[in-house]
This record gives sequence, C-alpha cells and structure tokens, in this order.
Amino acid sequence: MTSIQSTLGEGDEDIAEELAKGQREISIAEFFEKNKHMLGFDSGARGLVTAVKEAVDNALDATEEAEILPDIYVEIREVDDYLRLVVEDNGPGITKEQVPKVFGKLLYGSRFHAREQSRGQQGIGISAAVLYSQLTSGKPARITSRTQGRPEAQYFELIIDTDTNEPEIKASRETSWDRSHGTRIELEMEANMRARTQLHDYIRHTAVVNPHARLELREPGLDEPMKFERATDQLPDSTEEIRPHPHGVELGTLRKMLTATESYSVSGFLQGEFTRVGKKTADKVLDNFRDRHFGRELSWTPPQAHETVDLASVIDGAVANKGASATADFAERVASTLANRERVTHHDVRAVVDTCADEVEDESGTRFGATVRENTVEAVWAAVTGTGDAEPTDDDGDDDTEPRLTTDLYTLVDDATSKRKDDATKRGIAERLARKVAALDDGRHRLTHRALVDLVDGAADDTVEYDDVTFGDTARENVTEAIWSRARTVPDDPPDVSAIVDDRDSAQALLEAMRETDILAPPTTCLSPISAELIEAGLREVFDADFYAAATRDAEVHAGDPFVVEAGIAYGGELASEGSVDLLRFANRVPLVYQQGACAITGVVKGIGWRNYGLDQPGGSGIPKGPAVVMVHVASTNVPFTSESKDAVANVPDIEDEVELAIREAARELKSYLNRRRSMQKRRKKQEVLGKILPEMADKLSEVTGRERPNIDGALARIMNNVSVERVVEGETVTLVVENHSSRAEAPEITDILSAEPGDVNGDAQVIDLDGEWFVKWSPSVPAGETAELRYTLPEDTDFDIDVDGIEREKLTVNT
Repeated sequence: MTSIQSTLGEGDEDIAEELAKGQREISIAEFFEKNKHMLGFDSGARGLVTAVKEAVDNALDATEEAEILPDIYVEIREVDDYLRLVVEDNGPGITKEQVPKVFGKLLYGSRFHAREQSRGQQGIGISAAVLYSQLTSGKPARITSRTQGRPEAQYFELIIDTDTNEPEIKASRETSWDRSHGTRIELEMEANMRARTQLHDYIRHTAVVNPHARLELREPGLDEPMKFERATDQLPDSTEEIRPHPHGVELGTLRKMLTATESYSVSGFLQGEFTRVGKKTADKVLDNFRDRHFGRELSWTPPQAHETVDLASVIDGAVANKGASATADFAERVASTLANRERVTHHDVRAVVDTCADEVEDESGTRFGATVRENTVEAVWAAVTGTGDAEPTDDDGDDDTEPRLTTDLYTLVDDATSKRKDDATKRGIAERLARKVAALDDGRHRLTHRALVDLVDGAADDTVEYDDVTFGDTARENVTEAIWSRARTVPDDPPDVSAIVDDRDSAQALLEAMRETDILAPPTTCLSPISAELIEAGLREVFDADFYAAATRDAEVHAGDPFVVEAGIAYGGELASEGSVDLLRFANRVPLVYQQGACAITGVVKGIGWRNYGLDQPGGSGIPKGPAVVMVHVASTNVPFTSESKDAVANVPDIEDEVELAIREAARELKSYLNRRRSMQKRRKKQEVLGKILPEMADKLSEVTGRERPNIDGALARIMNNVSVERVVEGETVTLVVENHSSRAEAPEITDILSAEPGDVNGDAQVIDLDGEWFVKWSPSVPAGETAELRYTLPEDTDFDIDVDGIEREKLTVNT
C-alpha cells in the first residue's frame, strides 16, 4: 500500500496542505482521557484504589495546611452496576469560585511552583479521578464544601470538558450539611473490589505515616468499619517555601530566570533568586564565572636578585618627562613591591603600577597619567615574562640563559611530573609551552581551562612526536593543574544580566560556575519529616509487634532539592511469621501501593544483607523473610518518581544511599534486640534446668549426709548472677531484701501491693492509698554485689502481691 509520505515530491503540491488540516492542538484532559493508565487508572480494581488515594491525599493536605487534625471518612457503596466512592474531610473547605477548577480542571493547583514538601503538586490527581468517573459511568462528580463561618455549604455537580480542559457545571446550589467545615466528594465509577488488599494496605499504611489523622473506611463486605484512631495530637511541622538552589537548576531554567529577574547585576540576581546565596557566595560564583568567561591570567615569577634585570631601570626608561626625583621614587616603589611577590599576573602588575602612581602623585604632586602608566605596565610585563629587550642574562654577563617563561614553566613541569621523566623531556615540554604562551594574541596570557588543556596537549604532542618520548594523560593533567592552580582570576567586571540572557555560552558558563561553587545545602524548613518518635507511634498503632525501632536521617540534597529519608521496623508479636517481611514504601507521607518491584526503595532493601541483622534471607539477597515490617519514607520538595502515577521512586544514587543508611540504623537496633532475646532464651532454659536440678541436689545431699536439707532459696540467683528480691516476714515486720549478684548496678522498680496500710516505712519508699489497697513503691539503686533493704510493719495475715519492673525477667529471681 502506497503511503502519503511516499508520494511526496511527485508533483502533488496539495499534500502538505492536506496533512496540515489534520493537525490540531489537544488539551491535557483529552490526552489523559486516552492515556488514563499513566495516572494509575488502568483497570477497575486499580482505578478505585487510585481514586481513594487522590481524594485522601487532598484531604490530608488541606487539613494540615489549615492546622486541623484530620478526620477522614471513606465509604464505598454498590449502586446499580457501579461503585460509589465517598470521601469526606473536616478541612477548611473550598470557596465557591474554586470548587469547579479544583475538581474539574487538570493541571490546576497551588503547589506546582512551590518548593516545599506536599503530597500533590501537579493538580492532576483528584481531577483525574473525576475524569475517570465520568468516562466509565457517564455521571458527574458531586462535591459539597463548606468553609468556616459560612451558614450553608456549596453543592456542585460537574464534569470535565476534555476538549477544553474546563469544568462543565451541571448543577450548583447552596445546601445544608452537618459539618461546620470540610469537603465531600462523591464519584460513581465502573470499578471492582478485586484490589481490596491494596486498598486496605493504603488506608493502614496512611495511618502509619500520618499518626495525627483519624481514618475510617466502610465498604461492602466489611463486618465493621476499618478505623484507625490518632496516635498523637501533634500536627506535622509546617513547611516554608524556599527559593531554588543553585545546584539544582538547568540551563533552560536559568535563562528563563535571567529573563524574568529585575536585577541588573549577576550578583544581585544570584542573591535575589536563589537560596543560600549571600554576598560572599555570590562573589565565589562570580570568580568561577570569570574563570570561564574571561579565563584566568597565568602568573610568573618576577625577576630575582641573581638576574641582571633591573626593574627600577626598566621602569625609569618607560617614564618620560616626569622629573627625576618623582620618576625614581615611582620606579623604586613598583620594583620593590613586585620583588616581594612570589608570582605576578598582568593585572597584578597593573594594580601595583596604579597604586604606586597614586601614592607618588599624592606625595609629590607629579601626575602620572594613563599613557605613562600603560607604558610602565608594558615595560614591566615584558621584563617579567622575558618577552622584551630586557631579557635576563646570568651572573657572568653572557646571554646563554634560557628565556624566563621557559625557566618558570620548567620548574612547574618538574614539580608536577614523575621523577622517572628525564630532564630533556621536561625541558622540551617547557620550551614548547613557553613558545605557545608567548604567541597568545592578547599579551596578558589569559586562558580558559579548556584552552590551557589544549595548550598543554599541543606542547606534549609536539614533544612526543619530535623527541620520540612518552608523555601520558596523567602527566598532562598534572602539568595543566600545576599551571592552572597558579593562574589568577581576573578582576574584570562580569557582563550584566541582559548580556548573559542573549548569549547561551555565557549562560552556560554561569551555570557551570554555580555548580562548581561550594554552597550550603538548602534549608530544611521546606520539609516536614515524620520523626523517629512518631514513626514508632504509627507502627505501634497499626501493628501488634514485640519490637519497634525507627530512624530519621539528616537532610541531604539531590539536584538542588533537599530530602530526608526515614525508616522504621516492627518485629514479632502478631505479625505473620511465614513469608517475606511486609515492605511499606512512602513518599511525602503517601503510601506507594503499586510497582514495588520498580521502586528504588525495594532495590535497596533487597541488596542489604539481612542475615547480619537476624532475619532470614535465602540466597543472601532479596526481600528478607520473617515476622517483620520494614517501612521507608522519603520526604522531598521534588520526589523523583518513575512515572506520572507516582507509584515508585526512581533510582537516584544519593537517595538510595540515604535509604540504605536509614534502614541499617533501625536494623542495628533490631539486631541488638534479637541478640538479647536469644541470650535471654538461653538464660531462661538454663534457669529452668537449674530450677529442677538444685532441689534434687539438695534432697540428695541431705539423704547422703544425713543432715538437714540445705537452704537453696538464694542459690539460683547467685549462680545466674541475678538480682534477687526476697520478702522476709517476722511477726508484724516485713523486710524486702534486694541482692544484686550481677556485675553492674541495677535499679529495680518494686511495687508491693498490700491489703492493709503499712507503718514505720523506712527509706525513700512511697505509700499510695487507692480504694482500700496500699501500694508501696520503691526504686532502690543497688551497686554490683551490694544489698538494699526496705522495712515496714503490717498486721499479721495481710495479703501481699509484688511487681518488679526495670529488670528483664530472665535476670530476676523473686522469692516472696
């Protein structure tokens, strides 16, 4: 079949016009209408979970921004052939004017340009759920919203016009609502409950990382609602928007910012548009920019005492008609100042000449004008570089010394290269470098780093070719660095902002200068991590385990965006002991339900050697097995997701490193717990064996010796190095004796529960009367090998009950 394209050029002049007629602009809504899978609406099962996720995320963001503790209600009902999703919150509500745009317009939101942590940024999520609803059911979304202080709520029914990406309002009216403020959305969609597990996981995991929220889910088939109460009344720390960081912008963005700024100077632009850039940092960036824009000036050693070049005479010869005394004074000052410098550049010479000329003018009244100063600079520079008539000779007056540039460069080459390089090779490189430098057009010896690399490479290539020697890449790099490190940044004023905007190369140089400069990491006030304490609280609220640990890392930076990684682990208890551990992934407090295998977090977890931390890991890699939950939270101003559906974190080395460090930090606590538990298990078994053997040994000993059976009450504690707590009753006097047989000081918390009021209590015990029961609370500090006693009196036949905390049961022996 012949295509239209194959006929182009065959004389049909109207083909291009025909093709042009088929071209048209499409709206973002129309694009996602045909590509809804990109947003997570690729099936009825997943579409329902995604819609719940988007609505709940919006509710959490709204309530937190208004500093309201979230109460979020989610309900799923079966209505005819569809499922109706209802999500209701107690947030601040949405104004009448904004409701249609928030729910009926894709890419409409307030957070896209804000550099601060938030769950949603693009303004796609909830409006995409509305779009999916209308596509599958043909029914409008129903939204009810009431702002604080309003007597009535606003009710809307709307759909999205996909041709224009604008809301189409089907109904609008005021209505009564029992909530004083908040928002409610109802969506009917063609969906199913096959992803019930993922839905429950999303709600459960949301409760883990949002312990300040109260969540309730009702759905068909649930005997009772799934509810999660608040684990804390502490709202997340509020975030502050920050400006972009210089290390995170790209060339196109930089040029756009340069176009939009009101600053005239580059320094003002840097300080006004970026975070962490003050005057000193801006100056450092500008110096790096000058190196790229103007190049550095090579520096050279001024004439030394052993050389016959007399700088004062050179200067004297360059100055005319200024009077002998003033000229001599000027020449001596310049020569003396330069002689005290280790190395000088062309602009150093100019600065010294100008300073000395100003001083002599002030003192003598003799004016040294621009022409005299320029002549002096040229003469001195020629003497310094050996490029003029004042080429030095050695001490015997012969002119058999090598040119000054060659001598200077030879010293640098010799210091920078291996001792295995022969002297002839080094001298050959130096001579050829000197000739190339002397041939530079500007006379000031200005070079960019790239130009210097080319210069060194050219000299090295010539030496290799004509002298038949080797001069490798490392030697070339070392020589280049030796020369560059001694070159100086020029003092020239950089071009202004408008000039850089119109010059791509200048903008690129500024970008590279920004990236090269060491700049403080962005402030973390734009982030709101959960905190190790609240992660543990969230895990305790949702999972019934024996052990919990959490860790929050310090903030780091990726591509100019700050981020914080947190990790938590729960182990044992009611957690399933069969199969792999439960991996919970979060980004900005949002559970990542799908695409676990494609997520960088999963890759990091698989790569950790979990056997070192006490978990089974067949093959030594992969998701570990055991009764445990591992959770990881990445908080950032710009989480790098793998797709628009935001289900997986991309493989960014900086983030992966922090994820691993956070997990290992929590896992070390798990390792200590499991080691301690194993030790206690062994100790418990030993005590059980001794508990059986000791009485038998005592009985046997009594039988064999014919003596009274020995008292073994304290033997077990002594053998096991335990802390022994014993009650001794003699008439109305009760004595609690604590003996510490361990190797360290112990502080048990002892509570003796009595049915009568005690008297004559010694020590620092506290007596509490509670509805006819008396509690004697005592917390003695007992050094290793020592004993503590508490005495009190009681009527005879009083009931006792004792409770001891603060010491592991396996290290405690109680005889009461």
